[in-house]
Amino acid sequence: MAKYGEGDKRWIVEERPDGANVHNWHWAETDCLPWSKTFFTKSLSDLTILDCQGNLSIKTKKVEKVDGEAYVNVRKGKIIPGYEISLSLSWEGEAKDEEGKTLLKAEGNLEIPYISDENADEDPEVKVTIKDEGPIGKALKEAMLAKGKPLVLEKVSDFVKAMAKGGPVKDELEAKKSAPKNTTTTSTSNSNSAAMSKEKVGVEKEAKKEVKKEGKKGFKTITMSEKFNCRAKDMYEILMDENRWKGFTQSNARISKDVGGQFSIFDGSVTGINLELQEGKLIAQRWRFGSWSDGIDSTVRLVFNEPEPGVTVIKLTHSDVPEEDRYGNATVVENTERGWRDLIFNKIRAVFGFGI
Repeated sequence: MAKYGEGDKRWIVEERPDGANVHNWHWAETDCLPWSKTFFTKSLSDLTILDCQGNLSIKTKKVEKVDGEAYVNVRKGKIIPGYEISLSLSWEGEAKDEEGKTLLKAEGNLEIPYISDENADEDPEVKVTIKDEGPIGKALKEAMLAKGKPLVLEKVSDFVKAMAKGGPVKDELEAKKSAPKNTTTTSTSNSNSAAMSKEKVGVEKEAKKEVKKEGKKGFKTITMSEKFNCRAKDMYEILMDENRWKGFTQSNARISKDVGGQFSIFDGSVTGINLELQEGKLIAQRWRFGSWSDGIDSTVRLVFNEPEPGVTVIKLTHSDVPEEDRYGNATVVENTERGWRDLIFNKIRAVFGFGI
């Protein structure tokens, strides 16, 4: 049996010198905002809402903007979407009299200020405005609310379902699942390229050594303040309980509750030691990610405040976070901050109902 912290080599995915994410063992993140803009533009532009019904005609014009962030994390085939976006859509309406004469042509705007994975099972707020607020304009606005809003929400629901299936990476994932394995070809290819690959890896290692000699990589500090609808001791217990970690992250975790004790979370991707613990008040730990260069550790401090009964504010300070990982990827700080927000804090809100 391997010692705690060392792991049994039969279950360890070795770090690759080329940084390849074999079988999606590590988190693979895809930016889905461009895809989201295309999705809504195709789904919501030039839609007929009313076609001379009750002497009213309404149609959407175009999607004016899609702002925010949207991404998909994939690990070992598991899809975890994340998105917080706002959407603005222009529309136009026309009202005619009984003889078919135009009484009013007016333009308006439909806005959805917040579409989020946290509220994926709820309809988002929809705001409809029109430039002409006269009696006829109000009739067009009410018709847009009655007929247009449900259609727009249907398209939003389609987006939520598409993101749950992987968004832009869906086809790639399905192709990998359905692709037949050609063991003969693979074996031959591996045999022919073994010597070349070994030589290439050696050259890459030497090149990376030279890069490291040129200068020390920078470090950053991440600070966040998050509010939860619970007691401070409840949040402390969740963050220090390995079974609850397993529950809200859907990954393996081992957590010591003693100062100087070790922990391992996210299937061993993050490991560390407890530096200081004060129940319901403070968690201070040394954190290290497996993708970081050897010898680099960071420090995490979580300070718990309860300004009023049932409301807890956590102040996070994550210092000494390297700007680059061992493979030269310069998204470490961004991904670490996003991990705290989306994979820890927001998941706790969703799973335990602590959202505000």
